[in-house]
Amino acid sequence: MRQLLAVAAGLVVLAASACSAPTPPRADAGPPLTPTGPATLPTPTGTHPVGTTVLHLTDTSRPDPWDLDADARQLKVTLWYPAKRSDGQRAPYMTAKESELLLKGSRIVSAPYDTLSRTRTNAVKDADPAGRGFPLVVLSPGFTKPVSTLTSLAEDLAGRGYVVAGIDHTHESHATTLSDGRVAECLACDSDTDPGFGARVVQGRAADVSFVLDRLPSEWDGSGLIDGGRIAMVGQSIGGAAAVAAMVKDSRVRAGIDMDGTTYARIPKSGFARPFMFIGAPQHVPGGRDTSWDRDWKLLTGWKRWLVLSGSEHHSFTDLPLLAGALGIRPSHRALSGARSAELTRAYVAAFLDQHLKSRQQPLLKGPSPRYPEVTFCPATCGTP
Repeated sequence: MRQLLAVAAGLVVLAASACSAPTPPRADAGPPLTPTGPATLPTPTGTHPVGTTVLHLTDTSRPDPWDLDADARQLKVTLWYPAKRSDGQRAPYMTAKESELLLKGSRIVSAPYDTLSRTRTNAVKDADPAGRGFPLVVLSPGFTKPVSTLTSLAEDLAGRGYVVAGIDHTHESHATTLSDGRVAECLACDSDTDPGFGARVVQGRAADVSFVLDRLPSEWDGSGLIDGGRIAMVGQSIGGAAAVAAMVKDSRVRAGIDMDGTTYARIPKSGFARPFMFIGAPQHVPGGRDTSWDRDWKLLTGWKRWLVLSGSEHHSFTDLPLLAGALGIRPSHRALSGARSAELTRAYVAAFLDQHLKSRQQPLLKGPSPRYPEVTFCPATCGTP
């Protein structure tokens, strides 16, 4: 439960499970690079133009778990979806204030604080939706990170024919802009060393997910795009643990993916039969530093996969490697490039969703692929680090 901002061999590792002080740079890390200018996210690989819009929802049935002065839970939900046209104003990646608070909270001082607000995205802001009956994918980010750090994945899924609902879990990120323009900061960061903190976070996120699923049909004009019988959840870090918690709590979530997250939600001893996939860095090999996947693998009784990507690190399943140049961060020579990390993440997440929400069998999920030699199928062919 320790957030790490370690610049080791020039690589920033943002472990989004807590928000304590970062590890200082090593002496041999080398000087920061000169920022390259605004980053551009990779083009979605699907055939649909992509639109995006933001909803602000208020759950009056429960108080905010982190703000004791708030008697209702406010959530920001970003939607990505198939759109009618590809021309129009590109959506902002985040606001300048959100960028500033995220970089300050992450101790990144190598680039101007508004750098991430100038990241170039592919989705058209408030574009008219197109089509009907698309599966829905809920996205949940790592602790302290906004859901915008999963934009590359979200845009790609929308281009492939999914509606994506990314949830910013208020006060669990360095910056979440609310409906009145106020920016909520990370109040949960004050509690991240408390006993049971991880379990508390994932149970709260599961409640957020159920509320969003309840309200989307009435709150979004484009909800006719969604097939409510085909819903999955994908999360990174503690967002991946939240996918487990949401699936245990809400039967509407038919399938789930945990991207490099220690699992804090407990699975019933009787087992859990809905499709699930772990995909993560080498620390998650059987018998590795994180043993939570070993524990939960035995309780997954349905279709399941456990994938480990050589050269990946905790943040490899987010946009952060794609943003390294813009932030003046020196990549590690051992790490996957941002482009390759994004390609691998997009390919395996989409394959899982296509198989379990669209009933399209995916050879990619049957075993090792020469196209993606970095991917190992566990536990049979994995060893300890």
